[in-house]
Amino acid sequence: MKRLINLLKNKFFLVTLAFLVWMIFFDRNDLFSQYEYRKQVSKLEKERDFYKKETDQVNKELDELTSDPQQLEKFAREKYLMKKDNEDVFVIVHEKKDK
Repeated sequence: MKRLINLLKNKFFLVTLAFLVWMIFFDRNDLFSQYEYRKQVSKLEKERDFYKKETDQVNKELDELTSDPQQLEKFAREKYLMKKDNEDVFVIVHEKKDK
């Protein structure tokens, strides 16, 4: 008990304790804010990786389209429903079934 009282009378211990309490709870960059910042950074890194993959895929498709006329024709037919003069295009739309 006497050791605890001596510890509480020690000004260095009190200042250190006050500093720790201030940094953990009251500071602008407290522990809880740091946790939220880490979560946000993690989310943004995942988004960055996703968009890098998407950009790489789009660049690959662009290279294929600019280098191969058959790929360009296939892309135009599939995405924009383009056709030749002597062709007919039928679009089949599947209805979603609601449960």
